[in-house]
This record gives sequence, C-alpha cells and structure tokens, in this order.
Amino acid sequence: MSGHSDHGRASDAPPASAAGTPSDDGMAEFGYRPTLSRSIGRFASFAAGVSYISILTGTFQLFYFGFLNGGPAYWWSWPLVFGGQLMVALCFAELAARHPVAGSVYNWSKRVAGPTVSWLAGWLMVIASIVSLAAVVLAYQVTLPQLWSGFQLVGDGTGASFGVSAVIWGTILVVFTTVVNAVGVKLMARINSIGVMIELVAAVLLVVVLAVNVVNPPSVLVETQGFGTGMPGGYAGAFLIAAIASAYVMYGFDTASSLGEETIDPRRTAPTAILRAVVASFVIGGLILLFGILAAPDLADPALGEPSGGLQLIVLQVLGGPLGSVFLGCIVVAITVCALAVHTAGIRLVFAMARDNALPASAALARIDPRRRTPLIPAIVIGVLAVLILAVNIGTPQIFTAVTSVAVILIYLAYLLVTLPLLIRRLRGEFRSTDARPGRFSLGRLGLPINILAVLWGAAMAVNLAWPRVEVYGDDGPLQYIAVIVIGAVVALGLAWYLLRGRHRVGTLPEHAEQTRNAGRTRNAGEVG
Repeated sequence: MSGHSDHGRASDAPPASAAGTPSDDGMAEFGYRPTLSRSIGRFASFAAGVSYISILTGTFQLFYFGFLNGGPAYWWSWPLVFGGQLMVALCFAELAARHPVAGSVYNWSKRVAGPTVSWLAGWLMVIASIVSLAAVVLAYQVTLPQLWSGFQLVGDGTGASFGVSAVIWGTILVVFTTVVNAVGVKLMARINSIGVMIELVAAVLLVVVLAVNVVNPPSVLVETQGFGTGMPGGYAGAFLIAAIASAYVMYGFDTASSLGEETIDPRRTAPTAILRAVVASFVIGGLILLFGILAAPDLADPALGEPSGGLQLIVLQVLGGPLGSVFLGCIVVAITVCALAVHTAGIRLVFAMARDNALPASAALARIDPRRRTPLIPAIVIGVLAVLILAVNIGTPQIFTAVTSVAVILIYLAYLLVTLPLLIRRLRGEFRSTDARPGRFSLGRLGLPINILAVLWGAAMAVNLAWPRVEVYGDDGPLQYIAVIVIGAVVALGLAWYLLRGRHRVGTLPEHAEQTRNAGRTRNAGEVG
C-alpha cells in the first residue's frame, strides 16, 4: 500500500478497464470495484439533497430563533446564506462531475488535499451526521403533540416529560430509518422521493395560502424595530445572530453526490441535483418565510420568538385548526424523510472511509450485504449512536441544543476542508475548470472567483456559528464555550487516532479494490484521482 500523495493535476480521462474500454460511470477510475446497486434516477438524486436540507423542517424549527434575535428583517439572512452556500454548491457540483463516488466531501477532499486533511474532513462529517440525525428526529416531539394530544407519550409535555417523550419518538424514527436503509437503496429512494413530493407540494400550497392572507406591508422587512439596541454593532450584531437560523437550514446538498455510486449517469445527474436542491430550497423556503412574516396577525406577539410558537403559530392563526393540522402533518412527513436522508448520507460516508481502511473496524463497516447490496453495519452503528445521543436530551436539553449547534459547525468546517484545498490547487494551476471534458459540468473561467467566495463565506460563517454568544449557547459557564471545546476535542481525538495508528494502515481494502491490468496496487486514501 502506498503512503504518498500525488499532487499533480487531476486528469479527467479515466483509465481503460480490464476489457480495455473506458469506464466513464464505473469505479475503476478511482481504484474501486463497484459493489453498490446503481438504481437512483434524476428525481431521486435531487430528492436526496432536498430532503436533507428539508425546507419545512428547517424553516418551522428555526423561525422562532431568527425572529427572536432579528425581528422581521431577519428574512434577509435567507438570501445572504443562499448566496454563500451557492458558491460552495457550485464548487461541489464541479467536483461531483469529476468524482461521483460515495462519501462526497471525504472523497473530494481526498482528491484535492493530502491524506490527513481528507481524513479529517470525513471524520468531522461522520460525527456531524450522527449528531444531526439525533437532532432531526427530536423534531417529532415538537410537531406530533400539536396534531393530537395522544402523541404526548409521557406526562403533559412539560419539564422532563417533554424530553422523555422526545427520546421515545426519536428512537422510533431512528429504528425506521435504520430498517429502511438496511433493506436497500431502492426502498430508501422510493420513500424519500414520495416524501419530498409531498413536502414540495405542501410547501408551494403553503406559500400560496400565506400570500393571499398578507396583512403587513413589505416595509416591515427593512425596519429594525429596536432589535440590536445596546448590542455591539447595533442591528448588524443582532442580524449576525439571527442569520444562524438560516445557516442551520441550508446545508446537506452534497448528499445528492454522496449517492453517486448508486446513481444512473452520475457525472451529469449529481451536479444538477446539487444545484437544483439548493436553489429549490432557497426559493420555496424564502417564500414561506417571506409570506409567513407578512401574513402574521401580530408581529409584536412575543410568542413568535418562542419554540412553541414561531411559524407554526402563524400558520395556525392564519389557516385555522383543520387546515393548519394538515400542513403540520406534511411537516411530519418532511421530518421523516429528512431523518432518512441524513442517515443515508452518514452510511455512505462511513462506508467510503471504511473501504479505505480509514476507520476502526473498517472491514466490518465496509462489508456489503450480497443480496441487498447495501452496507448494513454502518446503518446499525449510526442508528445506535444517534439513540445514545438522544438520551442526553432527557435531563440536559440545553447542553443537547448547544452540541447540535456544534454539529452544524463541523459540517461547515468539513466543507472548508474541500473548498480551501481546491482553491490552493487552482492557484497552483493544478486544477483548471477549463480542462473539464465536454458535456461535464464546469465553472469555466468563473471557477477561481467562485472558489474564493466559497472559502471566504465558509470561514466567516464557521466563526459566526462558533462565536460564544449568550443568545446561542447561554451563559452557563463552560457551556458558552462548548463549540470551541467540543470541536477541539473532536479534532484532537480524531487526529490522535489517525496520526498514531490510522494513517499507517490506510489503503483500499482488497475486497473493494478494482483489479485491472492497469492497477497493480490499491489506491491510497490520500491520492488525487
């Protein structure tokens, strides 16, 4: 197994397969033997990215936070975050056209950076995926009891009973996503596509219904209404805090490419799916937030800034009980497919790293069920760890909220570990958008400026998200600095294992290595494809 890293310019020309023919959509180019089932079509690929972002889940869960800290003008954070994330998505789309392999961020970083950087990117995403799954499934408890009081499984939903019920519902949903992923990618894609279709239809109808019930003038979107008074930077300081609500929603679009090995014609499908997912989420989510604010009967109602109120309260006030309940039911569907997409993406990431022998117990984690052609053990391991994390929520929900915030920061950092090395290679002339093969997505001459903006944006938002603000992390001593503490621990422990032990054995497992007359060795995890 080789331990060096090839930093030469990546070629888009795949090597000949064993039969001597180009393997455009095959895995020989990347040194892997195809083991997953290639059955995902265009809509299913698009749906994977949309369901991870989850327009309804994110906007309804986090509206209260943005409104509490920024008022109606917080809406402008949505197009701001979209602009920054679009720069990242464009870089990812270009990489997805060249490297349509499982694990997206990990495998992209592997081909534009050294082995240590790429391993760290994958490690951060693995931890973030597990915590994100636990965070998403908690949304059941916020929504289900509003549909029917019987869904409150323990007590009256206050105090500890809220946390216990949340863990039970969360565990039920994790068991469901684990079973679906264990059965196979076809079932996952079918359920996810149906769920996303329901979510998109409901979101569009919600936009229309809210739009015809507008009572506030558009001018409320440019009025600070006293927010930020006495804060450093005035309203700008308050706006940066409120912008976190939007930053917490618009990520995960790389999931469309993480399923690249299971997607039909992935070099064309994955880049388009990434961009369509982020654009669709921006347009529909932005309109829901916009018309939700303009349709709110009373913008001075303090309940709009409370978790139990927020956008759900506006919908119920505007639409009334029965119709409002229908939309809450659609939110339950959105939460379900969001959890499914997060779990699926995490499985592919763990499988991709394990295939390179880059995780403990890699041989077991990389094993593919011969009948279902899906990684079973990662599905179970991620599910069990997510449930264990859920248990933290029973007695210490504030700590869990803070750790969940850290998961989002980890994802932004993992994205940076792709866009920054990519930018360095562009500046060295080792990666040129103009070198892309005809028919593949390429940024052309815009590649460099877009890449620069993606890096600046990612770094700025990572700092903004991690800043130890009382409004985000509370003022409970060390908890205020939990982002720095947890991220430091995750990076330190991960790198300690990798540098002391992991890096000495990294290399494609024999059962996953492509055996061709042109491939005399397995490809090291640090190589550029």
